[in-house]
Amino acid sequence: MARTSGWNTTAAIVTGAACALAGAALAGYLLSGRRPKKRTKIIEMMDELQKENVHIRDPERVEKLLCQLIQDGKSKLQIITDFDMTLSRFSINGKRCATCHNVLENSSLVPESKKQILDELRDTYYPIEINAKMTIEEKIPFMMEWYTKGTGVLVECGLKQSDLSLAVKESNARMRDGCDWQFHTLHEHSVPMLIFSAGIGDILEEIIKQHSQMYANMRVVSNYMDFNHDGMLVGFKGDLVHTYNKNEGALRNSDYFTTLKERRNIILMGDSMGDLRMADGVPNMQHILKIGFLNDNIEERLEKYKEAYDIVLVSDDTMDVPNAIMKKIL
Repeated sequence: MARTSGWNTTAAIVTGAACALAGAALAGYLLSGRRPKKRTKIIEMMDELQKENVHIRDPERVEKLLCQLIQDGKSKLQIITDFDMTLSRFSINGKRCATCHNVLENSSLVPESKKQILDELRDTYYPIEINAKMTIEEKIPFMMEWYTKGTGVLVECGLKQSDLSLAVKESNARMRDGCDWQFHTLHEHSVPMLIFSAGIGDILEEIIKQHSQMYANMRVVSNYMDFNHDGMLVGFKGDLVHTYNKNEGALRNSDYFTTLKERRNIILMGDSMGDLRMADGVPNMQHILKIGFLNDNIEERLEKYKEAYDIVLVSDDTMDVPNAIMKKIL
């Protein structure tokens, strides 16, 4: 796709506020001496932000954030994102897509007896994860229990490292439409992307490789499997990453953020309240635009998401909105 900046030099000189008067069409009006149309704000000029499933509680704040991100440009930008149900799709034709854990749980590699246990764990703990009436602090012990029990069951299944590729291929795990363009373009412009995931890092990377491509500007923080010399799963490496402790992961990866200390502008993408803390390790952060994907339990959670995220995308299978914003910056 062609690179578009959304800026026009003439408009910038005449107005002194290029971000509010972006676009070639507006420049044409200025040069011809005619008055511009009302659609001069960035939010109003972006068709992707006018869709019914896009919710913005504070348009003035988002307008200012977009102005700053565009003015500062790509050299100050970094992307921090969740994976499951953020980069990956929540559903296809009404059917739920597999998360990283689901890829293994639903595969032929896992015996039916173990699948039953994993299903029971999901039915017990997932309602807690999305419960809008519980605080994050109240949820954390339950998330620890879920992930600890679930990974323990997987270890008991005798999984082999060589089986992972086939498990992903057989699953219905998919990337959101537009991820391929996003990954390629961010790499092309040397914009770092950090993927924080409470899923399984080995599966995550395999999904990206099969449906898009891993690039040198991408780094993943997740739960990685530990295989013995025979390639058998014996456990998981390091500390557990779950939905609501990603801020701890951010702090543990402060060295990563320190190397990017000049990139003080963040586009953060997530689908849960826990994802809001993924940028906690960024030093001297200046501007952060939070984009939330609301996939499930929508009516109950929409207002809280609108309070927490700058832009909320309801039942959106695409990266259209983040990509449109990135085009303006890049």
